[in-house]
Amino acid sequence: MRYPVRMDDTIFDKILKREIPAEIVYEDEETLAFLDIAPNNPGHTLVIPKAPSRNIFDISESSWLAVMKTVRLLAPVIREAVGAEGINIAMNNERAADQEVFHTHVHIIPRYHGDGVLSFTKKKYAEGEMATVANKIRTMVGS
Repeated sequence: MRYPVRMDDTIFDKILKREIPAEIVYEDEETLAFLDIAPNNPGHTLVIPKAPSRNIFDISESSWLAVMKTVRLLAPVIREAVGAEGINIAMNNERAADQEVFHTHVHIIPRYHGDGVLSFTKKKYAEGEMATVANKIRTMVGS
């Protein structure tokens, strides 16, 4: 399902316009990165594109590449700055995936052994389900 590009009215748009304060850690022509106000761990950073988009389903390729370039630049810096043992890179797309702000954003989450931050649950495929799903994806990508 394709969603319309959202209107400029999210909290992230207000941060971009400097209408509300944020701890900005990086900015370039295409992206902005700032600390999450409700972090999983200190240093939890959000990277957003300046061009409007809702999430992965409507972001332009050029904006996506700019966001990923910024994520790649910042991840090792954040890890070192906060002494993290690892980093999660995460993105929630649509309400079913816990997206709360409908402006594309990628989370850089510093991690430590035993930090109590929940990671992904691991489910098992039913007999034959894995092959069925893989074939469907391959068929749709090829179409």
